[in-house]
Amino acid sequence: MLVDVLGPGLNVLFCGINPGLMSEATGHHFARPGNRFWPALHLSGFTPRLLAPAEQHLLPSYGLGITNIVPRASAKASELTRDELAEGGRHLAGKVAELGPGVLAVLGISAYRTAFARPRSVIGPQPETVGGARVWVLPNPSGLNAHWTVATIAEEMARLRASLD
Repeated sequence: MLVDVLGPGLNVLFCGINPGLMSEATGHHFARPGNRFWPALHLSGFTPRLLAPAEQHLLPSYGLGITNIVPRASAKASELTRDELAEGGRHLAGKVAELGPGVLAVLGISAYRTAFARPRSVIGPQPETVGGARVWVLPNPSGLNAHWTVATIAEEMARLRASLD
């Protein structure tokens, strides 16, 4: 199982849908070479340089962490069931309540809608909270999500980052 990247006083807890097979194998979040999370995180200004997945341990020093809605690894997020996502959402809410990050940033609108039974949600800040934290939904950075580029994902991350100031 892929271990969360956590630390005290997180400004943002990024939340993927579930680990990919490469992430599970390496022990690093967003490890597949085509994944746009790390480049977008840097372009958005959250990190001073482009981090490699193996450097994920540095994130808490920037006030950032990573978790997933569902811990089970799969080749594609579409392999997850609605029940797995709903159960993951309940577990995530408890984790967020315990950790107390400023913002929960969920990386994937469809998974967010299913996990939290919020079918009308759109990318961006949400009116509801999860576990007491503000929620911001970001595009899924997977290379399979062709509607979004590194630049447009980074723009959304930068909007989130600006909201923290």
